[in-house]
Amino acid sequence: MKVTRVTCHLLQSKVDRPFTSARGWLYTTRSSCVVEIETDAGITGWGECYGPAAVNKALIETQYAPRLIGRDPFDVEVVWEDLYNRIKDYGAQGFSITALSGIDIALWDIMGRATGLPIHKLIGGAYRKEIRAYATGLYFTDMDRLVEEAVEEALEYKAQGFRAIKMKIGLGDPKLDFRRVKAVRDAIGPEIALAVDANHCFTVPQAIRLGRMLEELDLLWFEEPVSPEDHAGYAQVTQALDLAVAGGENDFTRWGFREVIATKAMDIVQPDVCAAGGISEMRKIATLASAFGVECVPHAWGSAIGLAATVQFLAALPDQPPAFRPIPPMLEFEQTPNPLRDILAKEPITQQGGIVRVPEGPGLGIEVDREVLARFKVA
Repeated sequence: MKVTRVTCHLLQSKVDRPFTSARGWLYTTRSSCVVEIETDAGITGWGECYGPAAVNKALIETQYAPRLIGRDPFDVEVVWEDLYNRIKDYGAQGFSITALSGIDIALWDIMGRATGLPIHKLIGGAYRKEIRAYATGLYFTDMDRLVEEAVEEALEYKAQGFRAIKMKIGLGDPKLDFRRVKAVRDAIGPEIALAVDANHCFTVPQAIRLGRMLEELDLLWFEEPVSPEDHAGYAQVTQALDLAVAGGENDFTRWGFREVIATKAMDIVQPDVCAAGGISEMRKIATLASAFGVECVPHAWGSAIGLAATVQFLAALPDQPPAFRPIPPMLEFEQTPNPLRDILAKEPITQQGGIVRVPEGPGLGIEVDREVLARFKVA
């Protein structure tokens, strides 16, 4: 089997109710770069790239696609190394890796479809057929009702059956952040797990100060407290708090995670399958984390394709650590408006009672709806 064609689809949809986080970006659209790889066997695979879609599309079309034509999709690791070494002189992280991630996912999808097996079977088998999902939401929308809107949204997720929620913080006022988180904790009760995500908006002293305030609220973790480049700062925050510190969605490849994991700068690493290097590289990052006793809970943000890839990877991720009553890794199931997530697959991945079933179909386990693809395609 040989690759015959590589196509990048730039998809975009408008957000009816814009939202923002501590980064200050107002989300008015959701976009994605979807990678379609065709073969001479009539088998097509799908992947997705994290980050600004147009940049990923340009990288793939100009740098990667010409080197893919004629390659055997089953040589996925060989292809990964070839493409990585083609581009690493110009940046071994960031866009060069997010673009490579989409290609890698598509090649694994092809292998699954060719063998009739889901990706989790190809990478070692399923530790679980169902995955506990947590709802990511509670962004900043109505600046006059920041506390009230957070409580209302959290209660909606609780009513839908989610047993865990992640909310945004980073309002520029630690007391307001604390009041907002406490209001949500009081509203949902102690039985619903709660995490907070600062989108790397704090300095180290600010993160430690707020983290100590939040410790009493029984939180799952404090995500991205400081800038992703500041691994030493992460270590300071992690060592100072009796609260798990998480991060890594903006780190790339095994080399990008090596120091973080070896020094235990974070309690939880959160590589993204569409960003960190695809399924091939996620396996290496997770193995590295396991060797050092660091928990791995992948980040997820994107379309139905990225969500499916994350579910397939999580199915094959061991419990951390294995135990009589294990605490398996959870799926980030973000809940902001996004038709690219909700209707791009003919049978979308959904949750029932906070649980997502792992698709058993070949490859990613989903089928892309080409009518929906065409509807949202802008380039």
